[in-house]
Amino acid sequence: MSHYEKQDETQGIGERATGVWTSLKQAARQRTLTVGRFVGATGISANALTLLGLALNAAAATVVASGWFAAGGAIFLLASAFDMLDGAVARASGTVSPFGAFLDSLIDRYDEALMFGALLIVFSRDQQPVLVGATAAALVGSLLVSYARARGEGLGVECEVGILQRPERVVLLGAGLILTDLLLAPIIWVLAIVTNVTVVQRAIYIRRRLGGKDSEAQALSRPGPRSPDNTEEEAHR
Repeated sequence: MSHYEKQDETQGIGERATGVWTSLKQAARQRTLTVGRFVGATGISANALTLLGLALNAAAATVVASGWFAAGGAIFLLASAFDMLDGAVARASGTVSPFGAFLDSLIDRYDEALMFGALLIVFSRDQQPVLVGATAAALVGSLLVSYARARGEGLGVECEVGILQRPERVVLLGAGLILTDLLLAPIIWVLAIVTNVTVVQRAIYIRRRLGGKDSEAQALSRPGPRSPDNTEEEAHR
């Protein structure tokens, strides 16, 4: 098998895996929308669910900082369910708004920062400087993944590419907290590395898309060829 055949095969496997994951996320989103219709019928607003999720995440971070990792992980996953449910409630109840989307995105960043902050406290207290560094890198990477998407969309580029988006980060971190001795340290390292790889992926993707737009803009702004008559007329002025 030639190098190019291997490359095509690898790319094909990657595309199939991405397709399967996308299908799973769409199925989960559809189920969440069904639950959202039920919850929305109770009169609870999407913004209230967003703020409730923040309160639960703050509670989860406090529990983890106190050393109760498994309980904190369970609360963290519960809080994240509210994070996913608020958008579904907004869509089901017809109350989607620009401010609601902004508030949801803003609170999501606080949610992540709270949990990573709790882990930084724990690792600092236990004098584990390597894990402190890895956690800090995971925190920065997680925030920049979201920032890269938001900034790209502000420039007119839809950017959902990347290995590790927020739902995947939440599931991994929650599993690591619940199975602390087995998974927490490896998952912290995975998050530290892969979130920052995702940032680079998005930066490259946005650069390519913007490069294409810049080329189109330059082509449109470039003056067309002038006729010989015009050139001759200008020469005699």
